[in-house]
Amino acid sequence: MERTIEAVTTPKKLHPHKVALWVAMSSITMMFAGLTSGYMVREAQGNWRYYKMPAPFYISTAVIILSSITFMLGLKAFKSRLIPRYRVLILSTIILGVTFGLLQYYGFYQLYHQVQQVSINGHQLNEYSPVKVNGNPSESFLFVIAGLHLLHIIGGIVALIVVYFRSFSTKIKVYNATGLEIVGGYWHFVDALWIYLFVFFLVNQ
Repeated sequence: MERTIEAVTTPKKLHPHKVALWVAMSSITMMFAGLTSGYMVREAQGNWRYYKMPAPFYISTAVIILSSITFMLGLKAFKSRLIPRYRVLILSTIILGVTFGLLQYYGFYQLYHQVQQVSINGHQLNEYSPVKVNGNPSESFLFVIAGLHLLHIIGGIVALIVVYFRSFSTKIKVYNATGLEIVGGYWHFVDALWIYLFVFFLVNQ
């Protein structure tokens, strides 16, 4: 009688830092879901200002998507032990992240100087109607939501800078991609979050 030997496989444990990342991303997702839901509820109550999304917001969306691509290529290069290529790609991701932040600033600058069409006694006039955080409730929501996202982007840039300079350390000889994967997971998350917010504001402009 033949005996069948079954291979026993032990499930791979999830790294505790990755668990912490998933918990953090879940919390951030709920926060922004609450903010965008509040946006729609307040909009339905009236006294709401609508504005056109400036061109820098469109460009920044393309930039942040490109940054995710460069990071994925950088992670692939790291796993292949192509460290010079990895450094170039991670540095490119950092530059794209900073560019995203600058474009966001310029987008809000354009919003502040956006010319609005207003009707006075049946006549259409152009006038400056600055977007400011203490103005219409729609503007307050815009500043809070976009501002909080930009803070999370800055946190991601700081993490990218850390892993970039670690690649120059002569003390680290082990090619362990766990830390890089955690940073990448967060970076892709904030990128996807911006795409969601951009589409949300685009639909509600």
